Amino acid sequence: MHRKKRVFVVTGGGTGGHIYPALAIARGLQERFPGSTIHYVGGKRGLENTIVPREGFPLTTVHCRGLERSLRLCNLAAIGDTVRGLGQSYRLLRRLGADVVIGTGGFVAFPVVMAATLAGIPALIHEQNAFPGMTNRLLAPRAAAVMLTFPEAEKRLKAKKTVLTGLPIRPEILSATREEGRRYFGLPEGSQVLLALGGSRGAKRLNEAMVYLARRWAGEPRRQVIHVTGEVNYEETVAQLKAAGISLDKCGNIKVMPYLDRMDYGLAACDLCIGRAGAAFISEVTARGLPSILVPYPHAAENHQEANARSLEAIGAAQVIMDRELDGQRLHDAVQELLEQPDRIAKMANAAKGAGRPEALTMILDEISRVVMSRK
Repeated sequence: MHRKKRVFVVTGGGTGGHIYPALAIARGLQERFPGSTIHYVGGKRGLENTIVPREGFPLTTVHCRGLERSLRLCNLAAIGDTVRGLGQSYRLLRRLGADVVIGTGGFVAFPVVMAATLAGIPALIHEQNAFPGMTNRLLAPRAAAVMLTFPEAEKRLKAKKTVLTGLPIRPEILSATREEGRRYFGLPEGSQVLLALGGSRGAKRLNEAMVYLARRWAGEPRRQVIHVTGEVNYEETVAQLKAAGISLDKCGNIKVMPYLDRMDYGLAACDLCIGRAGAAFISEVTARGLPSILVPYPHAAENHQEANARSLEAIGAAQVIMDRELDGQRLHDAVQELLEQPDRIAKMANAAKGAGRPEALTMILDEISRVVMSRK
């Protein structure tokens, strides 16, 4: 039992891909080290300013800004902001008496984790993607350990120590049953269920391709579609479906929504899923052992989503279609071919399950505990 009250600082920001893993780790630390203090450090502009307080963790913000990939004058301001954030982080960590700092990426992780290493405070980082971001590539040589989601990331990092942990996911993703999922959506027994996810920002080409598929499948009860468009593209997608002659109220087998609150039920209910290739989605899909068609977001930093998708494709767990190559006919044919080959679907599911790491949070907490207990 860990009796000493520790002070942990967790940092990661900008997007949900950095924030939600950090929050999962923060909640895990509360359970592993009862009575300890967990403090979150974020950037002044990121989504963490909304999400973290809602989750009940104290939040302090520091200055940070990312560099442009071309030589531009605004990079001077970014460097200035980062140096300022480094000083703020150093003083904050000293004031808090931080024992360990854990970073999950994003611009803000750089000044906070760097300040920890300059102050002699052990720091660990978690890399979500197969192609590591610039922040973690710079921090890896100074970190006590780098925890990875994809094994391919190791060769792109100059780290003292790497541990393949996977990405922590919500426990309900694993606990939801197929029966609960199908009951939640009112899906008939014996039907094949396709889950298509446009993502929170939407995926225009994917949503348009799904309209074509819906037109081919509308009114066919043995094929059920749950299509989550993303809030950005919802109205446009519904209008396209209507123009294609599809009445969502009457066809009975096509469900379209802007956002899915119960992702656990969506994943539990489906036989095949389609989506982007963000690390969180891939971690959920593999933890559940689901075959997938992945359409990497084409504007992801350093094209890391394609690297994530190719990692699953290489082990036979997913089929990859690039966004620029996607259209309705291509998607329909790919889905149709997979659903008509149950043996292939089963092999893909097994491959996905083999890549899944439902124990990710436990492994991450074990590594943090090792660093905590080794500190004098």
